[in-house]
Amino acid sequence: MDGEKLRDGIFALRTARFGKVTEGMVERLKRDTKGKSRFYDLDDVQHQHKIEVKFSVVQKKAETMITEETVLQCIEESVAENRMVAFSDWKQHKFDCNIQQVKRAEFDVLYYGLFFSDCVKIFRIESQDIKRNSEGGRINYSDRQHKGNKGEGQFHITHRKLQVHLDHYFDKTLSFGELYDLLAGK
Repeated sequence: MDGEKLRDGIFALRTARFGKVTEGMVERLKRDTKGKSRFYDLDDVQHQHKIEVKFSVVQKKAETMITEETVLQCIEESVAENRMVAFSDWKQHKFDCNIQQVKRAEFDVLYYGLFFSDCVKIFRIESQDIKRNSEGGRINYSDRQHKGNKGEGQFHITHRKLQVHLDHYFDKTLSFGELYDLLAGK
C-alpha cells in the first residue's frame, strides 16, 4: 500500500471505522494511551489529560440537489465524480465538515482535523476554549446537536471558517506517506 491507496481507503471508510483510524493516528502521533473510560478516546498520561478525537474528510459540496427527479443522477455522480479537495485549493471550493458529538464535559483536549486529498491537517483545542457562539467562541460551537441532547454539540469547518482554525488551533500537517509510516509503526 502507498500513500494514495491509504488516502482513497480513508475517504471510503464510514463512521466508527473512520473514527478508529483517526484515534489510532493521534494515539501514535502523540504517544497517548487508550482512554480508561468509554466517554473519551485517549489518555495523555504525561499531562493527565483526557483526549477526544474527531476528524472529517473534505469534499466539494455536491452540485445537484437530491430530489425525486434527480435521485439516481446524484447516486451515479457520487461514484463517478471526484469530490476530494486539495489543501492548496481549499479557498476555491465550498465544503462543510461537521465535527459532531462533542461532549465538552468528558474531555480536556480535543484533537480534530481534516483529511484533504493531499494531506491531513490536525488541530488541537482545550475543552474550555470550545464555547457557544453567544460566549464569543471562535469556532461557532453549538451545544444543540439533536433535540433534547444535553452536554453534546458540534461545530462546522467550512471554506469560510477554516482560516480561523489554522490561525488559532493548528497543530500539525501529515502527508499521506507520513500517515502510512505512522500507522505501519515505522
